[in-house]
Amino acid sequence: MSIWWSLHLRRDAASVPLARRLLLGTMETAGVDPDVSYDLSVALSEACANAVEHGGDTARGCTSEAFRVTAYLDGEKCRIEVTDAGPGFPAAGGRPRPPARPAPSEAESGRGLCLIQELADHVHFGNKPGRGGAVVSFDKILKWREDAPLVAV
Repeated sequence: MSIWWSLHLRRDAASVPLARRLLLGTMETAGVDPDVSYDLSVALSEACANAVEHGGDTARGCTSEAFRVTAYLDGEKCRIEVTDAGPGFPAAGGRPRPPARPAPSEAESGRGLCLIQELADHVHFGNKPGRGGAVVSFDKILKWREDAPLVAV
């Protein structure tokens, strides 16, 4: 079984729950275990919130009002990718560098990327080649409900 979808969303806070609901609905329909679905939906929400907040690069004159979410449920794995047109991640030795440690507990932001790392099995933070922008991709091994209608064989 293989399911995939891609959304081109406005950089607006209302886009975050839309992407999350589509992912949750897809996984529920396919029969993915609710705990796995919840973890992936939280990780997706964090990645989308970052794209909404940081996804436009006004310093370079780029005022992109959109970001993209792509999700693949393929066999026993779900892979999600969120891309934006913002400045991307800071480089360290030519490679994008995600935050090294979680934000302090009293901070009001700065936990999203760390949450994604904790909730997913594999995570990649990168920059789009050429015009720039961040790419956050992550995947997780799926567990299925016993009554799953679309379980992989």
